[in-house]
Amino acid sequence: MINKPLPLFPGARVALVAPSGPLPEGRLMPALDSVRALDLEPVVYPSCEKQHGYFAGGDEQRARDINDAFADDSVQGILCMRGGYGAQRLMDRLDWKLIAEHPKVFCGYSDITALHIQLNQRCGMVTWHTPMPSTEWYEGLDEFTTASLRRALFSGALGPVYNPPGQEMLTLAKGTATGQLTGGNLSLVAATLGTPWEIDTRHKILFLEDVDEEPYRIDRMLLQLKQAGKLADCAGILLGQFTNCQAKHPDRSLLLSDVFRELLLSEGKPVLMNIVCGHCMPTLSLPLGLNMLMDATAGALTILE
Repeated sequence: MINKPLPLFPGARVALVAPSGPLPEGRLMPALDSVRALDLEPVVYPSCEKQHGYFAGGDEQRARDINDAFADDSVQGILCMRGGYGAQRLMDRLDWKLIAEHPKVFCGYSDITALHIQLNQRCGMVTWHTPMPSTEWYEGLDEFTTASLRRALFSGALGPVYNPPGQEMLTLAKGTATGQLTGGNLSLVAATLGTPWEIDTRHKILFLEDVDEEPYRIDRMLLQLKQAGKLADCAGILLGQFTNCQAKHPDRSLLLSDVFRELLLSEGKPVLMNIVCGHCMPTLSLPLGLNMLMDATAGALTILE
């Protein structure tokens, strides 16, 4: 059974953690201001101010911050400050039992996909695919992104999901499906295969997005999911934004749309494209672990209980 944490409220204390890469210089204070602008009280954990190469501190510190944030009952939510790389290195250091016993709002995306999958699968906890304070919030969010984020944080976001005006969801394969939403960043989803942390797509709606990957690399990762049976297992597929995923040599490359058609249509699943969510602005905030109804024929999404 999936556990949906209580929504946040004005004045709620939220832990700021950095499970992956370090914050760029000068980003912490603007990020704190952006959190306060949403009427939340930020609580800064040590990883937000540390650096160990391309990590926000050592593995032990980053994992301790997550464990401590979940264990602290005075904290109502956890906001990951940025992505980068490193969340996968924390899997064996996280106290999944403790985390499951202290469900709370958990937000982030990109490299945070590794954590979302396990919080959903091991802890039975709904989490939120949202923009992050030190990568998007600190500059000021557009009206659409702010509204979607507020809906996720403060109301639980049930009901229809809409793209920004003028950006329609597109049908790749017709049909309808209902299931828990899972997935996130394609690179991170593919990297779980063959590990104890492998994604389970059975009867679920698989959401995928990515950034800065050429079509042949998207092809390779989708093919890996296909050959592992993850596309056959799922109920339906949602394709978010694949930002800056053009070929360097277009004359020697398939289009991304060709890759999707060649690898996805043979699975016989409904496929809905151009979900405005991922490494893009504006962007939707989506609940991972909650049931969704996707109507790929009509180009519509609805968040269910």
